[in-house]
Amino acid sequence: MTSPLAPFLQRYWPALACLSLAILLLWLQPPRHISAALAVLAWLAICVRSWRPRSACAATTSETGEPLFVAYASQSGQAQALAEMSAEQLRSSGINAQALPCDTLRAERLTSSSRLLLIASTYGEGEAPDHAARWLRELDQAQPDLSRLDFALIGLGDRQYRYFCGFARQLDQRLQGLGANPLFDRLEADRGDPAVLRQWQQQLGLLAGGQHFADWQTADYQPWQLLARQCLNPASQGRPAFHLRLQPTDDMPAWQAGDIAEVAPCQPPERVEALLRALELDGERRLSDGKILRSQLARRQLPDDLQSLHGLDAEAVLQTLPLLAHRDYSIASLPDDGALELLVRLQQDAKGQPGQGSGWLCRYAPIGGAVELRIRSNPSFHLPTASGPLILIGNGTGLAGLRAHLRERERLGQHGHWLLFGERNAACDLFFADELRTWQRSGHISRLDLAFSRDQAQPVYVQHLLRDAADELRAWIERGASMLLCGSLQGMGEEVDALLHGLLGQQQVTALREAGRYRRDLY
Repeated sequence: MTSPLAPFLQRYWPALACLSLAILLLWLQPPRHISAALAVLAWLAICVRSWRPRSACAATTSETGEPLFVAYASQSGQAQALAEMSAEQLRSSGINAQALPCDTLRAERLTSSSRLLLIASTYGEGEAPDHAARWLRELDQAQPDLSRLDFALIGLGDRQYRYFCGFARQLDQRLQGLGANPLFDRLEADRGDPAVLRQWQQQLGLLAGGQHFADWQTADYQPWQLLARQCLNPASQGRPAFHLRLQPTDDMPAWQAGDIAEVAPCQPPERVEALLRALELDGERRLSDGKILRSQLARRQLPDDLQSLHGLDAEAVLQTLPLLAHRDYSIASLPDDGALELLVRLQQDAKGQPGQGSGWLCRYAPIGGAVELRIRSNPSFHLPTASGPLILIGNGTGLAGLRAHLRERERLGQHGHWLLFGERNAACDLFFADELRTWQRSGHISRLDLAFSRDQAQPVYVQHLLRDAADELRAWIERGASMLLCGSLQGMGEEVDALLHGLLGQQQVTALREAGRYRRDLY
């Protein structure tokens, strides 16, 4: 006979184990360890409140069958159209996504959901669409507990009006006040800004388990020259990570720390040649628009089964094959450095082949050759000129975005920052080691905490270092520090965010986020 406690134990066993550990620490350890035990208890609070399995971003729909709602607050139809396109792309990756007006989501439906996507229009002077205003009033009256709900939100507005994206900001604050947890920082699109919409699509791809969706709007890449490529961890147990330097063929464009490079990947040359041979096409043929067939095929998705392409001419083949989706990379440098620098890890697909974007940048793109690239402003990861000392938290190639911020603060003459960084092995995985050590000696980095997971029997991660430094974290926040979190969403990103809620409390984390003092760039 099954015990009536079984469902409770099955759901909360990680929290109960954490509680047992904390009690043991408090009982056995001398006073100097009490702070660490209390940190475990603080982390426990968030675990008890919101823990549930997150083995994959798409687990909500692919394993439980629960639909993923894409709710819209639409006045003129733009938000509805974007919601329907978002749901369609998610369905194409196997997720049961449904677009629907937000006012159809009653409180009881929200409390039983684990994920929600929201597209919210603002019109006039910060006003909500009529149906959305009614929905918000209903939520205020019902006061549902949304502690098990994760959400992502994009606001649509016009900066010509005084309260740009005012309703989206109000909705974001209200949902968090009811306990909901933002998966990503709120996006705000000024008059349908294509760059922000691409960022929303990138978030959809993460929720779909790492998919790369084709852009809704025509791409406008610029040619850049690949100047240099260096493997930074040749003896690593993990996949190789490369430092790349690129330069525009025209004038250097402007960007700032936190911005993103969107790269148009190309197929491996041998795969393009194999297709040309199979279809008996001339790769040097000049097309009606003056472009060369071979270069245009390299930018397309190439099927394994070519049967449907036999008998088609070159133009028809290109019309049949969709363009490859762009790949996003955090920029690791500033324009004053004279080059756009990236930190890219060579990924592998399920068949063991190089990833589409990382394979192009790390293996196939020739040194001195052209790379199609465009820069996307990323305001949610920008900092104002005066932002206090920085607490920079990241792992792996997430160091790229943090490095750009450290360089920006150095140019502003603002020193004394705290970097927490995690990788596999100290011997080969401390990227930009000389630069970091120089900053540490000069005081630009006043505290450097490093977590190398494979250098001891029990793995140590960034979140463990942050937990153990709970008192220092609070002290830094009290004197005006801003936090930047950059790296992988699953694992590090989710656990650091949960830990911050446990150590600081949801109210303070929300206040920091609203004040622009807690910013995330997770992928």
